Amino acid sequence: MVAPGSLSEFLSAQHCVIRVALTRVRGSSPRNEGTEMFVAPGALWGTIGGGQLEFLAINAARDMLRDGALHQDLDVPLGPEIGQCCGGRVELNLSRMRASDKWAATERAARNEDALPHVYVMGAGHVGRALANQFQHLPVRCILVDTRPEEIALCAADVETRVSAIPEAEIWRAPAGSAFVVLTHDHGLDFLLTTAALERKDAAYVGMIGSATKRVKLRNWAQKHCDGQSIEHLKCPIGASGSRDKRPSVIAAFVAAEVMAELTSETAATALTGANQAPLRGHHHDRKGRSA
Repeated sequence: MVAPGSLSEFLSAQHCVIRVALTRVRGSSPRNEGTEMFVAPGALWGTIGGGQLEFLAINAARDMLRDGALHQDLDVPLGPEIGQCCGGRVELNLSRMRASDKWAATERAARNEDALPHVYVMGAGHVGRALANQFQHLPVRCILVDTRPEEIALCAADVETRVSAIPEAEIWRAPAGSAFVVLTHDHGLDFLLTTAALERKDAAYVGMIGSATKRVKLRNWAQKHCDGQSIEHLKCPIGASGSRDKRPSVIAAFVAAEVMAELTSETAATALTGANQAPLRGHHHDRKGRSA
């Protein structure tokens, strides 16, 4: 059984746990070095990539739990020997967790959570809410922003929501390396928010819903009202996959994939080194927090 909830909740509920960690990766592997999985007698938290590798690791961990063993190292070729075709080789460390180990793992998880890239969905209409539904399952901190409390109230996703009379202020306060998806109910507001995001020059992604015609209108508007600001790095239309399906959930799926491709690229990883810090100005909001 894969345990739901946070790692802290999992570790608190399980008395005996084996930590499985990828300590070395050579060649192709389903996960990177440092990846962790936690195995209890009847539950799991996390994954080291699935397949036969994970099956072997879980069995080894549960053998340790049964036999009272404390530590074990595994060197596993990801080839025909175990029925996988990655072609690489991984080394695993399995260790029984003490109370101090559980505390350290919880602290690591909290730091990782704090370091997640921020994705600001500016507009809580049909597509904005569909995007929130997508991002709640991805390794990002999603913030859904709108001027309309009645639209924000329709969001059922487990993301942070903010009702803001001045939504551009949320863009100003965002951490460096954030992603901004602009899809409000008003084209003028779209232009204002998009140019505010582009003006930062440190966003990992800036996208605006619309068409090639709307992009041209924004370019002309920015030339006239924003000192000739360039929109070269703007994605518009967003989620331009060639699909003819205009349902909000389908559009959201393509846009989420587009945003995640930017956030997880090698360029973004280099640019964001040290960038996950406090907001530029303003205050912290908890998940589901609302600000005026």
